[in-house]
Amino acid sequence: MIKIPVFTDDPGWHGKRLKEAFALRGYEAIFVSIKNCFLNLTSDSTGVVIPGFDVLPQFVFVRGVPGGTLQQVIARLDVLHALEMLGVKVYNSGRAIERTVDKAMTSLVLHQNKISTPDTWICESRHHAQVIIAREISNDNPLVIKPLFGSQGNGVRLLQLGDKLPVPMEAYVDGLYYLQRYIDSGEGVWHDYRVFVIRGKAIAAMLRHGSSWVNNVALGAQCEAVSPEGELGALAEAAAVAIDIDYCGVDIIRDRHGKLFVLEINSIPAWKGLQSVLEIDVAQALVDDCLVKLT
Repeated sequence: MIKIPVFTDDPGWHGKRLKEAFALRGYEAIFVSIKNCFLNLTSDSTGVVIPGFDVLPQFVFVRGVPGGTLQQVIARLDVLHALEMLGVKVYNSGRAIERTVDKAMTSLVLHQNKISTPDTWICESRHHAQVIIAREISNDNPLVIKPLFGSQGNGVRLLQLGDKLPVPMEAYVDGLYYLQRYIDSGEGVWHDYRVFVIRGKAIAAMLRHGSSWVNNVALGAQCEAVSPEGELGALAEAAAVAIDIDYCGVDIIRDRHGKLFVLEINSIPAWKGLQSVLEIDVAQALVDDCLVKLT
């Protein structure tokens, strides 16, 4: 059985599903932390060392790139870039992961490709941030402030008229202000969509009902399957194509007037909540597409 590295530090439920899906196709998924991989740039080395693999594999499946210092994160992404340079197919690619982990770059790519996304401002200056916040809130445009790096709704805050800013602001946002206009999906009936896209095709979608304006499953949102077709699926597909990504979870919200906006794109999406309301096997769909990319 051919061994395939799956980069993750916490296989858990997702790892188990991927391992089963690979086994059905005759491959053995081997879980490896990308933190334990390293570059060996000597004459007798392949260039990248993956623990448990004497020779480089044909491809790797990226299920997780852990956080760390800026240098550590860059080094981990360098491993992905180096593998691709050496002819190893990486699913998702390092470039795609870079573009989505960085919310500013995601917003920029969406904006440049004229894909509907909320108005966004990114700056280092506290003064500029305060001017933007004051202007928008005084015009009855609440803002969402987010960490540039983060997921599952952690650290996301809503700024409305009368709210006090987090103090010290610099400590909260690590010296960078990512501000996005709040899209109101309906007070008391908060919801958004997660659309799962594989190779530019929306294969599944769910409606997430939150107990607050943050609708992440990790924070208790309830899931309901919806059709991935029509306007919703088309917007998610356009976003994935713009980012140039193998697979992703696209977060979309519909405002009170019926307009859809792409909020974020997740290059290492969880799908446990989505799977709970679906008949199709998401892990198998991912593995099958990954193997198509290999050939």
